[in-house]
Amino acid sequence: MDRRKFLLSTLALAASGCSDPRSHRNAVYMLVDTSGTYAREANKAVLIVNYLLGTLEPGDSLAVARVKSRSFTEKDIIAKATFDTRPSQANAQKRAFRDKIDAAFKSVPGSAYTDITGGLIQGAEFLNEGGAGTKSIIIFSDMQEELDKVTVRNFPISLKNIRIIAVNVVKLSTDNVDPRRYLGRLEEWRVRVQKAGASEWLVVNDLDHLDRILRRG
Repeated sequence: MDRRKFLLSTLALAASGCSDPRSHRNAVYMLVDTSGTYAREANKAVLIVNYLLGTLEPGDSLAVARVKSRSFTEKDIIAKATFDTRPSQANAQKRAFRDKIDAAFKSVPGSAYTDITGGLIQGAEFLNEGGAGTKSIIIFSDMQEELDKVTVRNFPISLKNIRIIAVNVVKLSTDNVDPRRYLGRLEEWRVRVQKAGASEWLVVNDLDHLDRILRRG
């Protein structure tokens, strides 16, 4: 949702006398790929989580989950919190959140497959339940989805009004041989998430740019 639409919807709710305070909040669901060799990138994911903890405000929500062989489960959520309006309580929540993340990514066993779609569905459920006005899913992955023979994900999904941001999309060795594979993979995801109703699709490989993108929301 862009700023103009967000402002108009907020004004309309205020005029009707039934404004939902949650509409002013930000909610971020971060998916961290822990499959194969990409698991070695986890230290960069920790940096992004630390940044989010430093910038999200009271009332905002954050969750971090693993992308594994099958990711449509709350069991893969490593940490989640909605930050208290009391600064001391919010700081305690953020310290506990950081401790969970540090412990989880100190040693990351790689999974055999990569269920990005399942993680997106789980993330959308989490964000929609919270009712925040601005919803984002950050995918920390090479975006190479690999499923086993029995996992079913080839069906339409809903990401309505959710911003999807793929970060640290490293190039595979096969991409170096044929760059069309890398560009095609990103294009396929762009088409899929836009068909699913996502408000925006972004790819951010320079992590310094993530700050401006998240603040824009």
